[in-house]
Amino acid sequence: MNMISKKVVLITGASSGIGEATARVLSEAGAYVVLGARRTDRLEHVVEEIRAAGGQAEYYTLDVTQLEEMKAFVDFAKQKFGKVDVFINNAGVMPLSPLNSYKVEEWNRMIDVNIRGVLHGIAAGLPVMEQQKSGHFINIASIGAYEVSPTASVYCATKFAVRAITEGLRQESSGDIQVTLVSPGVTESELADSISDEQARIAMIEYRRISIPAHAIANAILYAIQQPKEVDVNEIIVRPTGTHSS
Repeated sequence: MNMISKKVVLITGASSGIGEATARVLSEAGAYVVLGARRTDRLEHVVEEIRAAGGQAEYYTLDVTQLEEMKAFVDFAKQKFGKVDVFINNAGVMPLSPLNSYKVEEWNRMIDVNIRGVLHGIAAGLPVMEQQKSGHFINIASIGAYEVSPTASVYCATKFAVRAITEGLRQESSGDIQVTLVSPGVTESELADSISDEQARIAMIEYRRISIPAHAIANAILYAIQQPKEVDVNEIIVRPTGTHSS
Protein backbone atom coordinates (compact mmCIF):
# COMPACT_ATOMS: atom_id res chain seq x y z
CA MET A 1 0.00 0.00 0.00
CA ASN A 2 1.35 3.41 -0.98
CA MET A 3 1.11 5.48 2.23
CA ILE A 4 1.86 8.76 0.44
CA SER A 5 -0.30 8.55 -2.68
CA LYS A 6 -2.53 11.63 -3.03
CA LYS A 7 -1.37 13.12 0.25
CA VAL A 8 -1.31 16.92 0.06
CA VAL A 9 2.13 18.15 1.11
CA LEU A 10 3.00 21.82 1.64
CA ILE A 11 6.70 22.73 1.45
CA THR A 12 8.23 26.09 2.36
CA GLY A 13 11.58 27.13 0.93
CA ALA A 14 10.76 24.96 -2.07
CA SER A 15 12.53 26.91 -4.82
CA SER A 16 15.90 25.18 -4.36
CA GLY A 17 17.95 22.76 -2.29
CA ILE A 18 16.20 20.42 0.13
CA GLY A 19 12.79 21.96 -0.50
CA GLU A 20 12.97 21.51 -4.26
CA ALA A 21 14.39 17.99 -3.98
CA THR A 22 11.66 17.04 -1.53
CA ALA A 23 8.96 18.32 -3.86
CA ARG A 24 10.36 16.19 -6.68
CA VAL A 25 10.83 13.04 -4.60
CA LEU A 26 7.40 13.22 -2.95
CA SER A 27 5.70 13.95 -6.25
CA GLU A 28 7.34 10.92 -7.81
CA ALA A 29 5.97 8.88 -4.90
CA GLY A 30 2.44 10.06 -5.66
CA ALA A 31 1.94 13.05 -3.37
CA TYR A 32 0.27 16.28 -4.42
CA VAL A 33 2.81 18.98 -3.61
CA VAL A 34 2.28 22.68 -2.98
CA LEU A 35 5.50 24.69 -3.18
CA GLY A 36 6.02 27.97 -1.36
CA ALA A 37 8.93 30.43 -1.60
CA ARG A 38 9.72 34.01 -2.58
CA ARG A 39 11.28 33.24 -5.99
CA THR A 40 8.18 32.82 -8.12
CA ASP A 41 10.09 32.26 -11.36
CA ARG A 42 11.99 29.36 -9.83
CA LEU A 43 8.84 27.86 -8.31
CA GLU A 44 7.07 28.04 -11.65
CA HIS A 45 9.96 26.21 -13.33
CA VAL A 46 10.00 23.41 -10.75
CA VAL A 47 6.22 22.97 -10.89
CA GLU A 48 6.30 22.81 -14.69
CA GLU A 49 8.92 20.05 -14.56
CA ILE A 50 6.97 18.08 -11.96
CA ARG A 51 3.81 18.31 -14.05
CA ALA A 52 5.69 17.31 -17.19
CA ALA A 53 6.82 14.17 -15.34
CA GLY A 54 3.20 13.34 -14.53
CA GLY A 55 3.01 14.79 -11.02
CA GLN A 56 0.50 17.06 -9.34
CA ALA A 57 1.99 20.36 -8.19
CA GLU A 58 1.02 23.95 -7.43
CA TYR A 59 3.03 26.94 -6.22
CA TYR A 60 2.41 30.02 -4.13
CA THR A 61 4.63 33.07 -3.64
CA LEU A 62 5.43 33.04 0.05
CA ASP A 63 7.42 34.94 2.68
CA VAL A 64 7.40 32.75 5.79
CA THR A 65 8.11 35.73 8.04
CA GLN A 66 4.59 37.00 7.31
CA LEU A 67 1.89 35.07 9.18
CA GLU A 68 -0.93 36.21 6.89
CA GLU A 69 0.98 34.92 3.85
CA MET A 70 1.46 31.57 5.56
CA LYS A 71 -2.25 31.35 6.32
CA ALA A 72 -3.01 32.24 2.70
CA PHE A 73 -0.59 29.49 1.61
CA VAL A 74 -2.59 26.94 3.62
CA ASP A 75 -5.90 28.30 2.30
CA PHE A 76 -4.54 28.05 -1.25
CA ALA A 77 -3.64 24.39 -0.75
CA LYS A 78 -7.06 23.63 0.70
CA GLN A 79 -8.73 25.37 -2.21
CA LYS A 80 -6.71 23.37 -4.73
CA PHE A 81 -6.77 19.95 -3.05
CA GLY A 82 -9.30 20.11 -0.22
CA LYS A 83 -6.98 19.24 2.68
CA VAL A 84 -3.52 19.55 4.22
CA ASP A 85 -1.88 16.23 5.09
CA VAL A 86 1.75 17.28 5.61
CA PHE A 87 3.36 20.65 6.33
CA ILE A 88 7.14 20.79 5.82
CA ASN A 89 8.74 23.82 7.47
CA ASN A 90 11.91 23.90 5.41
CA ALA A 91 12.65 27.57 4.69
CA GLY A 92 15.87 28.75 6.29
CA VAL A 93 18.82 31.13 5.96
CA MET A 94 22.41 30.83 7.19
CA PRO A 95 24.45 34.06 6.98
CA LEU A 96 27.20 32.93 9.37
CA SER A 97 29.55 35.40 11.07
CA PRO A 98 31.48 35.81 14.33
CA LEU A 99 29.47 37.54 17.03
CA ASN A 100 31.99 40.38 17.16
CA SER A 101 31.20 41.26 13.56
CA TYR A 102 27.90 42.62 14.95
CA LYS A 103 25.81 41.73 11.91
CA VAL A 104 22.61 42.36 13.82
CA GLU A 105 20.41 42.61 10.73
CA GLU A 106 21.58 39.16 9.66
CA TRP A 107 20.94 37.79 13.15
CA ASN A 108 17.43 39.16 13.04
CA ARG A 109 16.85 37.71 9.59
CA MET A 110 17.81 34.24 10.82
CA ILE A 111 15.49 34.60 13.79
CA ASP A 112 12.65 35.77 11.55
CA VAL A 113 12.98 33.04 8.91
CA ASN A 114 14.32 30.09 10.90
CA ILE A 115 12.22 30.47 14.06
CA ARG A 116 9.24 32.69 13.30
CA GLY A 117 8.82 30.99 9.95
CA VAL A 118 8.38 27.61 11.67
CA LEU A 119 5.99 29.07 14.24
CA HIS A 120 3.97 30.70 11.47
CA GLY A 121 3.76 27.35 9.68
CA ILE A 122 2.43 25.74 12.84
CA ALA A 123 -0.01 28.59 13.47
CA ALA A 124 -1.34 28.30 9.91
CA GLY A 125 -1.41 24.54 9.54
CA LEU A 126 -2.28 23.20 12.99
CA PRO A 127 -5.90 24.43 13.11
CA VAL A 128 -6.59 22.65 9.82
CA MET A 129 -5.01 19.43 11.03
CA GLU A 130 -6.87 19.57 14.33
CA GLN A 131 -10.14 20.02 12.46
CA GLN A 132 -9.29 17.13 10.12
CA LYS A 133 -8.08 15.02 13.06
CA SER A 134 -5.06 14.11 10.98
CA GLY A 135 -1.82 15.68 9.79
CA HIS A 136 1.94 15.62 9.93
CA PHE A 137 4.41 18.42 10.66
CA ILE A 138 7.98 17.97 9.47
CA ASN A 139 10.38 20.66 10.64
CA ILE A 140 13.84 20.91 9.08
CA ALA A 141 16.53 21.75 11.62
CA SER A 142 20.24 21.00 11.20
CA ILE A 143 23.10 19.21 12.86
CA GLY A 144 23.49 22.72 14.28
CA ALA A 145 20.51 21.91 16.51
CA TYR A 146 22.80 19.64 18.53
CA GLU A 147 26.16 21.42 18.55
CA VAL A 148 27.60 24.92 18.17
CA SER A 149 30.59 25.95 16.07
CA PRO A 150 32.43 29.27 15.62
CA THR A 151 30.62 31.79 13.41
CA ALA A 152 27.40 29.74 13.74
CA SER A 153 26.22 30.85 17.19
CA VAL A 154 23.04 32.56 16.05
CA TYR A 155 22.28 30.03 13.32
CA CYS A 156 22.69 27.17 15.79
CA ALA A 157 20.52 29.02 18.30
CA THR A 158 17.72 29.18 15.74
CA LYS A 159 18.04 25.47 15.03
CA PHE A 160 18.12 24.60 18.73
CA ALA A 161 14.87 26.56 18.88
CA VAL A 162 13.37 24.58 15.99
CA ARG A 163 14.29 21.39 17.81
CA ALA A 164 12.64 22.63 21.02
CA ILE A 165 9.51 23.84 19.23
CA THR A 166 9.18 20.53 17.41
CA GLU A 167 9.49 18.52 20.62
CA GLY A 168 6.95 20.78 22.30
CA LEU A 169 4.54 20.32 19.40
CA ARG A 170 4.99 16.55 19.62
CA GLN A 171 4.21 16.51 23.33
CA GLU A 172 1.18 18.76 22.95
CA SER A 173 -0.27 17.02 19.90
CA SER A 174 -3.04 14.49 20.10
CA GLY A 175 -2.60 11.04 18.64
CA ASP A 176 -4.03 12.35 15.38
CA ILE A 177 -1.00 14.47 14.42
CA GLN A 178 2.50 13.19 13.70
CA VAL A 179 5.56 15.37 14.32
CA THR A 180 9.04 14.85 12.86
CA LEU A 181 12.32 16.75 13.15
CA VAL A 182 14.79 16.19 10.30
CA SER A 183 18.33 17.44 10.94
CA PRO A 184 20.65 17.44 7.92
CA GLY A 185 24.40 17.45 8.18
CA VAL A 186 26.32 19.15 5.37
CA THR A 187 24.02 19.07 2.35
CA GLU A 188 24.29 20.55 -1.12
CA SER A 189 22.24 23.75 -1.07
CA GLU A 190 22.34 27.52 -1.54
CA LEU A 191 22.45 28.22 2.21
CA ALA A 192 26.10 29.25 2.21
CA ASP A 193 25.50 31.76 -0.57
CA SER A 194 24.04 34.20 1.97
CA ILE A 195 27.26 34.44 4.01
CA SER A 196 28.58 38.00 3.77
CA ASP A 197 31.37 37.65 6.34
CA GLU A 198 34.63 36.81 4.52
CA GLN A 199 36.09 34.74 7.37
CA ALA A 200 32.96 32.62 7.67
CA ARG A 201 32.66 32.22 3.91
CA ILE A 202 36.21 30.87 3.57
CA ALA A 203 35.70 28.47 6.49
CA MET A 204 32.45 27.22 5.00
CA ILE A 205 34.12 26.29 1.69
CA GLU A 206 36.25 23.73 3.52
CA TYR A 207 33.44 22.69 5.85
CA ARG A 208 31.18 21.89 2.90
CA ARG A 209 33.86 20.07 0.92
CA ILE A 210 32.16 16.77 1.75
CA SER A 211 28.40 17.02 1.42
CA ILE A 212 25.43 14.86 0.57
CA PRO A 213 22.89 15.58 -2.17
CA ALA A 214 19.62 17.23 -1.25
CA HIS A 215 17.65 14.19 -2.38
CA ALA A 216 19.18 12.23 0.50
CA ILE A 217 17.28 14.46 2.91
CA ALA A 218 14.19 14.25 0.72
CA ASN A 219 14.32 10.45 1.01
CA ALA A 220 14.46 10.72 4.81
CA ILE A 221 11.38 12.93 4.71
CA LEU A 222 9.66 10.43 2.43
CA TYR A 223 10.42 7.67 4.93
CA ALA A 224 8.79 9.60 7.77
CA ILE A 225 5.66 10.33 5.73
CA GLN A 226 5.34 6.72 4.59
CA GLN A 227 4.81 5.43 8.11
CA PRO A 228 1.30 4.42 9.20
CA LYS A 229 -0.68 6.80 11.39
CA GLU A 230 0.17 4.90 14.58
CA VAL A 231 3.93 5.34 13.97
CA ASP A 232 5.53 8.71 14.72
CA VAL A 233 9.13 9.10 13.52
CA ASN A 234 10.26 11.88 15.85
CA GLU A 235 13.88 12.66 14.88
CA ILE A 236 16.11 11.86 11.92
CA ILE A 237 19.74 12.99 11.60
CA VAL A 238 21.36 12.55 8.19
CA ARG A 239 25.10 13.14 7.77
CA PRO A 240 27.66 12.47 5.05
CA THR A 241 29.29 9.07 5.62
CA GLY A 242 32.58 9.25 7.51
CA THR A 243 32.11 12.67 9.08
CA HIS A 244 32.42 13.04 12.85
CA SER A 245 30.86 16.37 13.82
CA SER A 246 29.23 17.68 10.67
